[in-house]
Amino acid sequence: MINSVAGGGSLVSFPALLALGVPPVLASATNTVALTPGNVASAVAYRSELGRELVLLAALAAAGGVVGAVALVSAPPRAFELVVPWLVALATLLLVVDVGLERPSRTGIALVSVYGGYFGAGIGMLVLALLGRGDIHHKNAKKSVIVAAVNGAASVYFLVSGRVELAPALVMAAGAIAGGYGGAAVARRVSARHVRWVVVAIGGLLTALLAIRYY
Repeated sequence: MINSVAGGGSLVSFPALLALGVPPVLASATNTVALTPGNVASAVAYRSELGRELVLLAALAAAGGVVGAVALVSAPPRAFELVVPWLVALATLLLVVDVGLERPSRTGIALVSVYGGYFGAGIGMLVLALLGRGDIHHKNAKKSVIVAAVNGAASVYFLVSGRVELAPALVMAAGAIAGGYGGAAVARRVSARHVRWVVVAIGGLLTALLAIRYY
């Protein structure tokens, strides 16, 4: 629901997995798989916005998602533990800073897709920034398809490689679908700005706690 209203839901779902005792690498992979159904549902809702350019961007996004997923699984777990506080800090910063380019950046989207496959928190905000200026609804449509491509491709790799905790993933997936559906109604009643700052506070606290834990 936070993703639907303001973005940044992974800053809640990822630490929830850590609190359950799921190791960081598995938590990141499980988080990606669990949230993918919601991403795909959003992309399907925007199917009328598909065009040649978006198909190319989705293909780049899928390739980048696989590269990031392979990097997550292949690297030593300790390497992810050392970098995860910085990744959470970056995702939190993206909620604070609203940056937009003049024109869409294919190279930027390809690079962000690798980040999405590796960790993913805040990817939606990054993609929006890289899509350039324009109508927010049209940009949201493109963002939904691109993020679905990243997470969908990465999820397939995580599932095939056996790096997913299936029980919590199924529970979270159900929550992602329900939250995504109900988020539209909540968005009409709750200030996205207020929700965003609550998530920023959570992200800042989580960054500090992860830094203390892993350093």
